[in-house]
Amino acid sequence: MDDKVININGKEYDSDTMSDKEKYHIAQIKDLQSQESKLMFQLDAVRVAKNAFTNSLIQSVEQAKEESKVS
Repeated sequence: MDDKVININGKEYDSDTMSDKEKYHIAQIKDLQSQESKLMFQLDAVRVAKNAFTNSLIQSVEQAKEESKVS
């Protein structure tokens, strides 16, 4: 599909025939989609790090609990 053809609600539009305001909206939407993708990528890394710290804390607490039983 050509980049100049925009699909809105199942209907195709030629961006060359759109107003400057409509073209601006398209540019904003594309930029927001890009930002959204970057944020999702960053959020994935945050979730992995959070899980690692959570698991480390659980392991540490359980180990300390076991060690106190032995003492």
